[in-house]
Amino acid sequence: MFVLSFVRLFWVLLFSLFFALPAVSKNRVYINIGKAKVKKSLLAFPALQYYGSPREKESVMRGQGLFSTIKNDLEFTNMFQFIDPKAYLEDTRKTGLKPAPGFPGGFKFTNWTPLETEFLIRAGYKVIKGQLILETYVYYVPQGKLIFSQNYQGNKNNFHRIGHRFASDVVEKLTGKKAMFNSKLVFTSDRASRKTKEVYIMDWDGKNLQRVSFHKRNALSPNWSTDGRKITYSNFNYHSVKNKSGKIIKVPNVDLFIYDLSGRKRFLASYKTGLNLGGDFFPGDREIVLAISLKKNPNIYSMNLVGSKKKLKQLTRGPNNAMNVEPVISPDGKKIAFSSDRSGRPMIYIMNRNGSGVKRVTFAGKYNSTPTWSPDGKKIAFAGLDKGNFDIFTVDLDGTNLKRLTNARKVSGKRADNESPSWSPDGRYIVFTSNRTGRKQLYVVGADGSNERRITFDKFNYHTPKWSPILQ
Repeated sequence: MFVLSFVRLFWVLLFSLFFALPAVSKNRVYINIGKAKVKKSLLAFPALQYYGSPREKESVMRGQGLFSTIKNDLEFTNMFQFIDPKAYLEDTRKTGLKPAPGFPGGFKFTNWTPLETEFLIRAGYKVIKGQLILETYVYYVPQGKLIFSQNYQGNKNNFHRIGHRFASDVVEKLTGKKAMFNSKLVFTSDRASRKTKEVYIMDWDGKNLQRVSFHKRNALSPNWSTDGRKITYSNFNYHSVKNKSGKIIKVPNVDLFIYDLSGRKRFLASYKTGLNLGGDFFPGDREIVLAISLKKNPNIYSMNLVGSKKKLKQLTRGPNNAMNVEPVISPDGKKIAFSSDRSGRPMIYIMNRNGSGVKRVTFAGKYNSTPTWSPDGKKIAFAGLDKGNFDIFTVDLDGTNLKRLTNARKVSGKRADNESPSWSPDGRYIVFTSNRTGRKQLYVVGADGSNERRITFDKFNYHTPKWSPILQ
């Protein structure tokens, strides 16, 4: 009898414990991205709990910045409606991150269901020996399930990156698709001097600005390697050459540089006499494509980066002395998009990676430039001149489904210029420049033209932004 009672008690305790712990949900899509535009999911995201001394104001402030980073990322997706903390039915400062009754002092799902909460994020953090540790739990309230839990750790001063990592994981777990929050932007700006432009990188949301170039001249057209570890850009330099009388003189030249972010090393990739512009990396980062003028209108070349000799291969030859510039490589490395005035006006073209099979993509407008591939390789975004101003457009590879994404006006009422698009690595957004405020600032818009947001808020000018791949 005693043995039977003990066995029954064992199974009762096991059964209670099983239902006290929410099940971890695997491989389920909770949010359909397309439907999220119609109906947003109700999300409760209480303030982060801090496990440390109240006197450590610095750590508390970092926690506030961490919370703001996460919330800003999730708000930007346009998939969530945040529940007002004033409506909470429990004091989240006094309840644990795990649910009762399985965990004493834990929160109760029954306090969240009346608010029609779909998702609940509970998280806390601490700082130990300079390391910030974030403990997170994401729940699906209607079924009382734990979707996922994870700890994140990093340097306390790098709390923005920790926040981006968690927000990215939330989106991926709920939608089944990767998010772009662990990515950066590279661009040129006159932040250092009104007379020059240098290369900078920053987080996608405008945080963690870092200067990359220090030439004190004009840098142009930066771009990322496919692994996000290198940057290519062009810069005005002076070359020493002999004139007809044999005298050494300095002549201006635009050289192409590659900068290694991890090793902080810079080297000249191409310095042919004339223009060396628009470097883009083929998959594997062993070869690039660029435009070189060689004392005449520029054409497109490929160049290997491995070995002692940088072998050049010319991919375009005019025709009729046409300019072929702004080459960008498709995600699979098989195609190259570029702009060319071979039809009389600059338009967007695509060709095979060896220069064969040239095909015109755009036919509308007077001037189309700065093409950029969508990550799935199915569309191209570009800046098109229409009725006196530039706007951002997308188009399918066969030239159909042309769509305008931007249409803004300045304070004066005149239409603004929106230029230099670049697709986010998850394919959901496009970054671009706009002079609608009087300065060229950075903006982001959804790939369907919705959810436009300004990224920079200052008195400087920004040029040719490029979105990095998702970084580890």
